[in-house]
Amino acid sequence: QVRMVESGGGLVQAGGSLRLSCAASGRTFITYTMGWFRQPPGKQRELVAAITSGGSTNYVDSMKGRFTISRDNAKNTVYLQMNSLKPEDTAVYYCAARSGSSFQTNPGNYDYWGQGTQVTVSS
Repeated sequence: QVRMVESGGGLVQAGGSLRLSCAASGRTFITYTMGWFRQPPGKQRELVAAITSGGSTNYVDSMKGRFTISRDNAKNTVYLQMNSLKPEDTAVYYCAARSGSSFQTNPGNYDYWGQGTQVTVSS
């Protein structure tokens, strides 16, 4: 069982930055691929970025160059640095964990989820 708690969301103006954190419990954190998803109002949940236990990363094309995912296995924490934020980035952001090292974009392939943190970007 892995429990995760996101933090760092809030209200920011367009062009601003936020850093989301996801603190996970459990000694097996290091073995999980971690993902950040987001769910805009009225839309489906979508993958933003993912990082394997070995540190390999994968991003949705629209986030490349603006968002950076990283992890600190010693702290059981995964981060999402978001720069040059746009109003269309407004969403609830979730971290998720899955066993294995392959990248998966389908939320159904992730085993554990945090409760989400709201990010609102004003124009």
